[in-house]
Amino acid sequence: MLDQQQMGESLRFNAIGKNFPGVRALSDISFVARPNQVHALMGENGAGKSTLLKILGGSYQPNSGNLQIGERTMHFKSAADSIAGGVAVIHQELQLVPEMTVAENLLLGHMPSRFGVVNRRAMVRRARELLKGLADEIDPSTRLGDLSLGQRQLVEIAKAMSHNAHVIAFDEPTSSLSAREIERLMAIIAKLRDEGRVILYVSHRMEEIFRICDAVTVFKDGRFVHTFEQMSDLSHDQLVTCMVGRDIQDIYDYRPREHHNTALGVKGLLGHGLQEPVSFSVAQGEILGFFGLVGAGRTELLRLLSGLARSKAGELQLEGKPLALNSPRDAIAAGILLCPEDRKKEGIVPLSSVAENINMGARRDHARFGWLIQGRWETDNAIKQIKALNIKTPSPDQQIIYLSGGNQQKVILGRWLSMPMKVLLLDEPTRGIDIGAKAEIYQIIHKLAASGIAVIVVSSDLMEVMGISDRILVMSEGAITGELSRDEADESRLLQLALPRSRG
Repeated sequence: MLDQQQMGESLRFNAIGKNFPGVRALSDISFVARPNQVHALMGENGAGKSTLLKILGGSYQPNSGNLQIGERTMHFKSAADSIAGGVAVIHQELQLVPEMTVAENLLLGHMPSRFGVVNRRAMVRRARELLKGLADEIDPSTRLGDLSLGQRQLVEIAKAMSHNAHVIAFDEPTSSLSAREIERLMAIIAKLRDEGRVILYVSHRMEEIFRICDAVTVFKDGRFVHTFEQMSDLSHDQLVTCMVGRDIQDIYDYRPREHHNTALGVKGLLGHGLQEPVSFSVAQGEILGFFGLVGAGRTELLRLLSGLARSKAGELQLEGKPLALNSPRDAIAAGILLCPEDRKKEGIVPLSSVAENINMGARRDHARFGWLIQGRWETDNAIKQIKALNIKTPSPDQQIIYLSGGNQQKVILGRWLSMPMKVLLLDEPTRGIDIGAKAEIYQIIHKLAASGIAVIVVSSDLMEVMGISDRILVMSEGAITGELSRDEADESRLLQLALPRSRG
């Protein structure tokens, strides 16, 4: 439990400034985060949120200003100083050692010992105490690397509790968690808040912000914009407008356009994840949205359309001609290209450069004799796509893993724009991407549709699918349950169609 002295203490950021060579990362950041609250930090990538958390965690030292916890002015020169000051930062990339046991991770740096030898029995006993009520099912003797990501995150939280942290900051905590793990995390955060701690919460997921947070501070370009002290006084549209400086409709940038002949026709398609035959069509120049809840079969449908999975029945027609897909290579050759849901696992080659990731699809078509790489074409094409898509990278040679999620997504789009394209399949195209990068992705989607490409977008974001689509198909339990035009679609209708149906 918290010390009596810590109960009721607020966290204050007083005129925090931080410079890097040639860059002003933070300018005069001042706001208060109070106990018994979950306080969100919102802003686009580069707004300064992560820099502020690294100052709080002792990784960076500010060039100006200071932190206060209660009446105490804090100067954290290291992570150890921050921990000693009652602060824990739960980073997106967890600060744990996979090869060590859960108990060793929890008590690293303060393991119980007798006569200079680690008392392993006492260590396991203490670890169980820390996990109690938080993750009772985790055996302290288990190797950390054998746990799920959600369980590892619980160990990180338990570690914070071992230091009796009064201030706990979460940086994108749900980005890789399952729905069940997210529910559990939300309950734990609410419990920590109710114990009187100060909770900071960074996420791009609006539904989480409005669900769990009590206040929100918005940053833009390293500057404080506004603190909303009551979430009940704030709407989704107001928050987005505050973050990006323009109206919500300008974010989606919807542009009506003519639709031409049918690009892709699907009739009676069956395969893994589809419980009933699926039939639909998408026209040249049309943006067709697919909405549904987790497990609805949307991703499985795109895998069938992209050749990643084999169909059991049904017919495909591309521009009126029969199409057989036995592999992704068949789909790519036909001009059906997929941007997958999991960018890091399926979309990019993490240790390769931006240029290599852009060029790998079209390389063979531009190689001499089918195998000799054309260096000049590859350089020119990479630069062309980087400029056209406004990909923020120091150079084409930068490893793609160091780019933000939004820029990684644009690199994948640049890869497909380097090749002949007729149908673009987008699976959760803006998941984990900040609102500014989302707006840029939407602009690219609209430009592609305007050029005559058929675009199919799968999204779990209701506002997104309504904001960019010409027409929406809803899936539930592996079947299409309804179709709505742009004018017909609203949240209530979409959710009704998406809810699982009772089966006799």
